This record gives sequence, C-alpha cells and structure tokens, in this order.
Amino acid sequence: MTDPRNNALKFAHDNRPRFLDELKELVAIPSISADSAYRPDIQRASEWLAAKLKALGFENVKTLDTGGHPMVYADLMKAGPKAPTMLVYGHYDVQPADPMELWETKPFEAVKKGDYLVGRGTSDMKGQVIASLAAVESALKAGDVSVNIKWMIEGEEEIGSGSMEDFIKANAKLFACDFAVNPDAGMLAPDQPTLTYGLRGLAYFEIHLTGPNKDLHSGYFGGTVRNPGNELARLISGMHDKKNRVTLPGFYDSVRKLDAEERGEFERIPHTSDADYAKAAGVTGLWGEEGFTAFERATSRPTLEVNGILCGYTGEGPKTVLPAKAMAKISCRLVADQSPKQVEQQMVAYVKEHCHPAVKWEVKMISDGEPVISGRDSREMLAMAKAFDTVWGKKTIFRREGGTISAVAYIQNVLGAECVNTGFGLPDDLIHSPNEHLHIPTWEKGVDALIHFIYNLGEA
Repeated sequence: MTDPRNNALKFAHDNRPRFLDELKELVAIPSISADSAYRPDIQRASEWLAAKLKALGFENVKTLDTGGHPMVYADLMKAGPKAPTMLVYGHYDVQPADPMELWETKPFEAVKKGDYLVGRGTSDMKGQVIASLAAVESALKAGDVSVNIKWMIEGEEEIGSGSMEDFIKANAKLFACDFAVNPDAGMLAPDQPTLTYGLRGLAYFEIHLTGPNKDLHSGYFGGTVRNPGNELARLISGMHDKKNRVTLPGFYDSVRKLDAEERGEFERIPHTSDADYAKAAGVTGLWGEEGFTAFERATSRPTLEVNGILCGYTGEGPKTVLPAKAMAKISCRLVADQSPKQVEQQMVAYVKEHCHPAVKWEVKMISDGEPVISGRDSREMLAMAKAFDTVWGKKTIFRREGGTISAVAYIQNVLGAECVNTGFGLPDDLIHSPNEHLHIPTWEKGVDALIHFIYNLGEA
C-alpha cells in the first residue's frame, strides 16, 4: 500500500523548479493595489490565480466583485459534510516598487540570486500563496484528502482590505469554514519554525490643521499669526509622556495585560534582544514605553507613530513662508481588546483638547484593522506545530507579531473561525522595500510543512 503523505512530499520535491517558475510568473504581474493605473494588472493577477485553481481541479472558481479589487474564490468539498472545512486566505496585491533607483534588479522580473528569489511580492505574499497552492496540489496528486478546502485570495490587503468586512458579512455562507489558514505571517529565522498567534490592529489617521486662508510672508506675519506647522509639531510632541507612553485619553484602558507566563515564553525567542533590534534598525539606541523589552513593545503593546508630515515649502532653497495648512499621517498599532473606533474617539478628544482655537482641525480615519489573538492549543494549531517540528527537526516557537492583517480579524469575528497564522518569509526579506526577496530553502521547507499539516489534520 502506498503512503499518500510520502507520495505528496515526493511530488513536491520533484516539482520544485515548476513551483518556482509559477512564482516568477505571478511576480511578473505588477498587481499594485494602491495605484489605479495598475487596475488591469490587478485583474490579470486574479485571473491567473483563478486559472491555476481550475487547473488543480477546484470547483466554483470565481473572481468576485467586492466593490474594490476582485477576490478569487474556489472550493473542493469532496471530503464530505462530516470532514472539516479549511479556508486558505491569501492576497495577490503588492506594494509599489518605489524608489525604483534602489532596486538592483527589475522589481517585476523575479531573479534567482543564490538561495534567494528577488522581486516585488516574492515574500509578501505571492511566494506564500504559491507555497499553499503547491502543497495542496501535491496532496491532491497523492489521492483524496480528509479536509474540504476553500480559497479566499484578495487584492486589497496592502491598502487595508477596505472591502473585506462588508463582503465577508454579505457572503458568510460562501466562506463558512471550521478554521482558516493564513500564510501571510513569517519565520523568526531559517532554522527556527514559528507560528504566530497574535496580530496587532491598526488605526491610521490624517490630522489636518488650517490657520490663515493663504500662505503668508513670514517677515510680515511671523510672530503674529498661529502657525499650523508649529501647532502640529506641538500637538505631536505631546502625544507621548516622559515614560514614552501614549497620552491619548483612555488609550490604555482596554489593553490586555501580558502575564508572566507569556512574557517568559517571549524570552525563549531568539534574535529578539534589545541589541538585536538596535542592530536590525541600524540605530545606536532604542526608544519606547518603559517597563517592556523591545520585542514586547514591537508585538504586544500599543503604539503611536508619525508616518509622514506635509507642511509649507519643502523644495530646494529658502522660501520664507508661514504655511496656511499642515498635515500629519499617524498610525496606532493596537493590541487585544482595543478597537480602532475607540482609538479614533481618543484621537479626536486629544486634538480637541490640545489644539489652539485659532487653528481649525480635522481628524480623518484613513484605514483600520482589529487586533486578533488565536488559541495555541486548537487541533489545527497543534497540527501545524507538529508539521513544523517534523520538517525543521526542532520545537516550534509561538509568538505575537507587530503587523496587522485585517482579513484575519474579519475571518475570526464574522465567520467565527480560528485562524492558523503561518508563513515562510524572514525578517530580512525587505518586504515593502527595494530588493524584496524570498529565501528559497525556507520556502521549500514551508511547502513540505503544509503537506504534513494537511495529513496531520486527518490524524487528529
């Protein structure tokens, strides 16, 4: 009698060159969701994935109109009504490639350099989507699997998944599942299997200040009119206290505390000392909320950061202007039990209290995402941990991540399904930056781990 698991693994190993070629094909489509000029490429990427799923034998393959960018859906329900249904989440959209001059290769021509594949989306997350497709294909080629499978591959993750919540609510029956797998997380290191059970949420704002009705000559009016640029700087400087804690009223009221056991687990995680963070960031010293390590601050505590400021004249040479307007982009990363709407109210309350009445102000919520926490002892999480233990030959580490994946919150809150957050990107993959790359050996191990996971589910 043949062993389906080993047959699936052999198929995956024999087809690694083809899987890599398919990743190159998908990377070659510049599916940038933030720029409307790339809408045809967004459509092409969704159609490429739909064609791939049809070729694998999936049914009900559709590119669904979300009101934003298309979502790719497919299912294969041959395991029967008593078998669990797994929803595989992914996204095919990517970040812009700018600044182009810093790329050593063409961003949308994936190039193999040693053990790495360089190109936009290789790691985040086209590589993870192809790994998931490769694992499922390998298992299907080895025979029937003991789990029903649905796919949800969106095209808006890099712009906040704005259409997702309403779309999932309207199509909850279509996406109904027992659990979900999200391969958009990552590994701590090539030799350290990692599963993510916590993701931070996001509240992203623009703060607009308006003073005079036009730019003014700073010689004539400087010192007499409230300057929106100065006022914005004052507001921002007051958003943290001397202990580097955020001063929005009530900001920490809902924050779930870290217990001693969880903080003890964090100490087991390699490459996360304060010195490691300083080295990775290229700085000589760190900053942040007192009483927490850099890893805790970056993954398990809420933050407030300025992402950009626009004010007055910023061209070459002097222009002595008193600007009429000033704007700042500010993001807050949120942790369990906080909500973006709650933090929006806190931001409005802060600006209302502290902005001088001579300056008009407006707070705009630009994007948001709920924080999520998953259980570490579910059948699915333990099946994935066992798969990782098998492939890497060492015990899997559970961790929280500092980033936000809005779709995971929607899957958890709307569909009521726990999500196993996995993925095979590494901290130095330069995602969102020039020269993004994927470590091919880790990616190939990831395919093997996903195959083991599928069979582990049948044994659980």
